[in-house]
Amino acid sequence: MVIVNTKKEWDVLQRKMRTQPFVYLQMLSDVNKHSKQNRISCFYVGMITQSYIIPVNHNERFGRIESVETEETICVADIKQHYHNSMVIRDYTSTTFGTIDLNWCHYMKTNQPYDFDKHLTNAHHHNYRLHYDKENVNDIVPLVKHGEYLHKIAIDLLDKLETDGSIPALPHYQQDILSVLSKIEKNGLKTTKGMVYTEYNPYTSTGRPSNRFGGMNFAALNKKDGSRKQFISRFDKGVLVEFDFDAYHPRLIGEMIDYKFPKGSAHKHLAETYGLGYDEGKQLTFKYLYGGITTEMKQNPFFGRVDEFIKGLWSTWKSSKSIKSDIYNREIYKENLHDMNPNKLFNYMIQLSETENNIRILDELLPLDEKYNSKIVLYNYDAFLLDFDVKGDGLEYLKEVKKILEQGGKYPTKVAMGDNYHKMQDITEKL
Repeated sequence: MVIVNTKKEWDVLQRKMRTQPFVYLQMLSDVNKHSKQNRISCFYVGMITQSYIIPVNHNERFGRIESVETEETICVADIKQHYHNSMVIRDYTSTTFGTIDLNWCHYMKTNQPYDFDKHLTNAHHHNYRLHYDKENVNDIVPLVKHGEYLHKIAIDLLDKLETDGSIPALPHYQQDILSVLSKIEKNGLKTTKGMVYTEYNPYTSTGRPSNRFGGMNFAALNKKDGSRKQFISRFDKGVLVEFDFDAYHPRLIGEMIDYKFPKGSAHKHLAETYGLGYDEGKQLTFKYLYGGITTEMKQNPFFGRVDEFIKGLWSTWKSSKSIKSDIYNREIYKENLHDMNPNKLFNYMIQLSETENNIRILDELLPLDEKYNSKIVLYNYDAFLLDFDVKGDGLEYLKEVKKILEQGGKYPTKVAMGDNYHKMQDITEKL
């Protein structure tokens, strides 16, 4: 490995980066800060004949390092992180998909995220323990140790990628989901103490993103203990607005089984087919969907079709090496899902369908961030939180959001508004 420590060496490497594909991996300076609030300590470039480690803010830097523009294909470890900060500039929105996320490829094959920490050296562990309360610790870890760490990651991921000579990355889905999630992260959330940033993890068993950072689980913020009060608008006289899908899972399942819900509440409709009131009927709906359909309920017009769908899905599962998702045709390999049964597989596919449908909708919704001041700041499964610039954007913005989310009336929403995320008032009827 070459440690680039002169401007001449850097100039030569830049020319190579513009003319041939390479692996690009980077170390952020601070191990505790979000990548949006971080900086690059050093980065690794791996090519066919040689690999390099280049200091940027590291203590061993030789001078100023500028970003490099390239049209070549590059392999990275985390595209999402690269949307926040990178020393390589590419047109990530290009119709020619030239950036391969090696972690995503690994996930597509194994249904597991890659364990980067297993390659950390003793020097990393020592400095992280010794300087746990300091900023930018990676700037003092020996550069050669960063190179050793990043090189092992590159070799290991490339070996796994090339096992069967294929790239199971589903470029369009990779591009959509990682781009969408990074854009929401970039928007951040305003708190009474300043800005905080979320970090979505799409590498879960069901593909449903988790969302934790800085000791906070943004996907499960407590609604009762007052902790949501800290989240406020960044705009003068702005407010927070939350759109919440009504009966999202039943409606998604209805699309799978070609069941047409009438206008109005889906939960109310299903409750009426049971001969029950709204609240009791809603509880039973979720009980049957996630706990199993009883023999009696198989006579119900909705659950009868659900039962047939589950049987068909299970038959495909038993006879094939994999199944595919409905929207992006993501292939889920049987060997990666353990202890399956018909209802568990069905629940898995519901969550996957929810995620893929949300990504598709968010990909349509996020361009509004360029048109308006208001921002999408949080996505939690069936809910979307917006930081709304009341004065600058007006109700026109909320109506556009509602139109996109509801997709021609397929997914009705409830809307709430408040000065903070704890005190939200229903405004559905006003839109």
